[in-house]
Amino acid sequence: MNSSSLQNRSFATVFLIEMWERFGYYGMAALLVLFMIEQTGFTDSQANLAWGAFTALVYAAPSIGGWIGDKVLGTRRTMLFGAFVLCCGYLMLAIPDDRIGFLYTALGVVVVGNGLFKANAANLVRRIYDGDDARLDSAFTIYYMAVNIGSTVSMLATPWIKDHWGWHAAFGLCCAGMVLGVLNLMMRYRSLAQIGSVPDDAPICVKRVGAVALGGAALALATVFVLGHETLAVACVYVAAAAIVAIFAFMTLTCERAERAGLVAAFVLVIQCILFFVFYQQMSTSLTLFALRNVDPSFSLFGIQLFAWSPAQFQALNPIWVMLLSPLLALAYTRAAQHGGDISVAAKFALGFLAVAAGFFAYAVSGRYAVDGRISSWFMVLGYGLNALGELLVSGLGLAMMARYVPVRMGGFMMGAYFVATGVSQYLGSVVANLARLPSNALAAADSLPLYTALFAKLGWLAAAGAVISMLLLPLMRKLSDAHRRSADELAAVRSGALVVD
Repeated sequence: MNSSSLQNRSFATVFLIEMWERFGYYGMAALLVLFMIEQTGFTDSQANLAWGAFTALVYAAPSIGGWIGDKVLGTRRTMLFGAFVLCCGYLMLAIPDDRIGFLYTALGVVVVGNGLFKANAANLVRRIYDGDDARLDSAFTIYYMAVNIGSTVSMLATPWIKDHWGWHAAFGLCCAGMVLGVLNLMMRYRSLAQIGSVPDDAPICVKRVGAVALGGAALALATVFVLGHETLAVACVYVAAAAIVAIFAFMTLTCERAERAGLVAAFVLVIQCILFFVFYQQMSTSLTLFALRNVDPSFSLFGIQLFAWSPAQFQALNPIWVMLLSPLLALAYTRAAQHGGDISVAAKFALGFLAVAAGFFAYAVSGRYAVDGRISSWFMVLGYGLNALGELLVSGLGLAMMARYVPVRMGGFMMGAYFVATGVSQYLGSVVANLARLPSNALAAADSLPLYTALFAKLGWLAAAGAVISMLLLPLMRKLSDAHRRSADELAAVRSGALVVD
């Protein structure tokens, strides 16, 4: 079997487990804010901030999981262990117990599982295509489609199941999907035999597994405590933000000179990713509550009603659009590279922010055409489509950017740092969503509509500012990218013996 076939088999294995993992996570994500409001009595503000704190921890935890995969248990093993823990977390959510403490405990288990899984799955893709930048961008774009296949099905299915059989039956579906993913991974595990980190090839050390288990239990308990204390959650966000800067500064100062330009480029792009995820977080917060209160659930064409959606199901528009656009962008990247016209990652980020700005302006303008405080569902289709294009150009390439600019030896840890940055922005996004929270005396659709459209207009201008800043940074990013490419070529030449260094 040639190397290309081996790559494809390995990639397919990671693609499938990522698809099922995202099936579980986004099925839960579609419901959790509404569950907190309707089942536990949370206000909009409390639910938004609790969700923001949870997602911040979900995305920050892979910074530890990436290190565990690189140095302790191995990338493959850590990903598998994380998948098992996620099954347990979703199973706990499926148990009909609506106590806040039990909910937070289940979410703590999900945080641990995601921490062990997420960075290592992405790092495996990076190792499969290491050294092939053109295929790497295409691979991560298709890999990103795995996220959206799983999330599309679950975001459509779990709200429907909730409407017919209740909240916990819907969470049970998330668990069932994750179990199927684990079984499939175990059946295909041998296809990853040649891919992984050094500890993967060593015998399993029971002491190391025990230490990771104890650390996971401590993280789950810490999550429960943080979710119950808003002030502490805010403090953790600030600490995490400082940690990102410190990590990049330390790595840049201690790395080899040839690696420095790439790390600086990665840091600049990570900052832009933080801004992007402020917009992305609106999908589970302000946009979901907007759909609940101010969007006509019926899809009609020429006066004929086609179907109707539950408010939570509108979130599925995002992955649907991503699946439609992903193959087109991946093909465009590959053809552009073949003809020497590949657009830089930094330029793609700038275009992504323009698309996001257009999407939020579409939501803002929709209020002018509202009837009895409710807008047409087709405005949501348009806005989500533009936001999905922006997501593919920014978040979809964020992992590829880290894989391209960060040295392999620190890949898992720095991939984790990227997820910490994502977590910081998730919490900031929840704080932004609360700018449109409803006062207690404003319950009618006509009262909530101007609050949401005003927020979306502000987000549109913020995304436009992000696009302008990205464009202004293009010359610097081009310079750093060229320096990184020259250094990589020289290093490769030295290792091959083609270049002798005195």
